[in-house]
Amino acid sequence: MEIIKKPILTEKASLLTEKLNRYAFKVDHRANKIQIKLAVEAMFGVTVIAVNTAVVAGKTKSRHTKAGFVSGRAPKYKKAIITVKDGETIDFYSTL
Repeated sequence: MEIIKKPILTEKASLLTEKLNRYAFKVDHRANKIQIKLAVEAMFGVTVIAVNTAVVAGKTKSRHTKAGFVSGRAPKYKKAIITVKDGETIDFYSTL
């Protein structure tokens, strides 16, 4: 099971990083906080102070096509907000 799927790089997440030293990730929906903490510490070599998780509901999507009006939902996902020890950072672009 791959616990960390990808980082969330939005304006809101970057404000959290700048002000509070927190990073946001999309994670596997079956992972718990302890597994997420161990995965982040192993992958990035940082000390994790706290892990907050939330299940984000998928948005309703709709569009007009030749066949008519089509509506559906984007999939839900689990988000983890990781608080890292002061003075430590995670560089997402070093592995590119």
